[in-house]
Amino acid sequence: MEGDDSIFLCECGKVVREEIREDTFKDYINTSRNPSTRTTGHRNCGLIFNFVDGKWPKKYSSKKELKTLAATFAEINELSSEETGKFLLEVDRFKSCGKLSDDEILVYAYQNVLKYKSAKSTGKPLL
Repeated sequence: MEGDDSIFLCECGKVVREEIREDTFKDYINTSRNPSTRTTGHRNCGLIFNFVDGKWPKKYSSKKELKTLAATFAEINELSSEETGKFLLEVDRFKSCGKLSDDEILVYAYQNVLKYKSAKSTGKPLL
């Protein structure tokens, strides 16, 4: 999730990349900040995201669906095969908790892979 790329998980289960115009559309909605706030919608399902008011949809997929999303997420973020394996294990571990939504699982698992990458490159042990 580096740079200006906005990547998020839609309620329909697809990973959405805001900079890919085929994935998104722009729209204006009424929010607590402004009656005409610019936002993003997902072309696949038509869902319009309200990032201002924190009304973020929660999705709880099956283990199989989540693994498919995780593989797509790993590909988008250009993880190596070793990092992808670590990422999928982390996703599985977080899914086993049974309390987290898909987007929380993917973010936490990705953060752990980034920590792993950082520790590997600096030679520091991971605790």
